[in-house]
Amino acid sequence: MNTTAACVVCHSALWQDELDRMACRRCTLRISDDLSALPGLYEQLGGALAPGSRAGGPAVSGSRTAPLPLRLAPLSLSAKGGVVTVLQTWLVDVHELLEYPHPRWEGDLVGQCRQVVARLQLLLPWIAENHPAVDEFAREIRQLRGQCVAQVTGERPVRTVAVACPCGATLRITLDTLGRRCTCGEQYGREALLGLPLAERREVAA
Repeated sequence: MNTTAACVVCHSALWQDELDRMACRRCTLRISDDLSALPGLYEQLGGALAPGSRAGGPAVSGSRTAPLPLRLAPLSLSAKGGVVTVLQTWLVDVHELLEYPHPRWEGDLVGQCRQVVARLQLLLPWIAENHPAVDEFAREIRQLRGQCVAQVTGERPVRTVAVACPCGATLRITLDTLGRRCTCGEQYGREALLGLPLAERREVAA
């Protein structure tokens, strides 16, 4: 149970009826949304394996050297050890914490992706209330979604900016960062992070 009265994902203060949770409802809904997007994105990875197949990617033309037969980034996400394995590892962890039997996987990897996402969605309320690493879970699910989107659509990664904590430390964040803990121990929610000065500007002023 969370004893800090703050969401461990975004570090925002919990509402009175959320005090028995590790993650606030807003972050829980965001995790659920990221999970929901993964099966469809995972299925589309198969069509992004050929060089030049990514939406918006450059057309493949003649060159002095033959292109690789498959694009490695979407291959690493779609193969064993990629998206499905990461999700299954989390589900095994949750089952062990709950003392449930080891989950079973059936069918091909696309089918397994749907199965593990459905199971994680079912257990998400417990994860949000009790899992000691729900912040890491939220971060990995968000990263998986972002990596899949980048390979399927060709969208560039969200730009990272450096902001300065009053203690002097630099925190690297994006507009999607929900919260961050500084090395000095200060916890920042999303709004507080966006209100910090840019580290580069602070250094120039100094």
